[in-house]
Amino acid sequence: MHRRPGKNIASSFDVIKYLLTLGGLAWLIGRGSEQLGYSWHWHRIPGYILTVSHGHWQAGPLLEGLMVTLEVSAASLVLAALIGLVTALLRLSGSLVGRVLAVIYLETIRNTPLLVQIFFLYFVMAPILDLSRFTAAVLALAFFEGAYASEIFRAGIVSVARGQWEAAYSLGLSNYATYRHIILPQAVRLVLPPLTSQAISLVKDSALVSTIAVYDLTMQGRAIVAETFLVFEVWFTLAAIYLLLAFMLSLLVRLVERLLAGRGQPAWSVQ
Repeated sequence: MHRRPGKNIASSFDVIKYLLTLGGLAWLIGRGSEQLGYSWHWHRIPGYILTVSHGHWQAGPLLEGLMVTLEVSAASLVLAALIGLVTALLRLSGSLVGRVLAVIYLETIRNTPLLVQIFFLYFVMAPILDLSRFTAAVLALAFFEGAYASEIFRAGIVSVARGQWEAAYSLGLSNYATYRHIILPQAVRLVLPPLTSQAISLVKDSALVSTIAVYDLTMQGRAIVAETFLVFEVWFTLAAIYLLLAFMLSLLVRLVERLLAGRGQPAWSVQ
């Protein structure tokens, strides 16, 4: 299938407008730095990403912090998806206790700041349960993002056509088999876009774990700023890295969506 010329022209204009916007922001930053009398030292930034020691490449503090951020984000994302799915199923279940517990969890998490939850887990629960900083950070992010992911999963499950449920029950499938083979596979395709936004939010929210001395990307950046006073260079570099992470995550999910769409009608749907 070939794209229409008009669509290609519109895409080109979007790219041009994006580049012009970036150029305008760069000009504003340059003008602002002139007014402040700030002296830029961008040449020092690469040394905090990669260094050469005895002829070998060695990760700098920013790259080390990025690895920690990826570890925290990946672990939190998997756990948040599991928590969100279980909570959504509890809210849709016939168990009154399950629904009440799910609602209490959702209302508690969504109506309190993430920073407070991180402090509560680290300063209150971690000493009791003997949790490390890393574990406390992962749990705090997972429970926080899982509350929002649960509503996304619930919306996806509810949006599956009622006829799919009725057909599954008419075939004698149990609730477990209906969810596993028919409902959830269809719901996952529907919830991928909003889950992507939630995953990007998780990556950005992971910067808050630096408040409990987890040496992620943000914590390493703060340490470099305190040592070198390269305030603007370091924070702009961190912003660019987080932007790149979000962009790569969006591209990955788009690829998954195209692969799912290319398969056509899933074999597990009931007609």
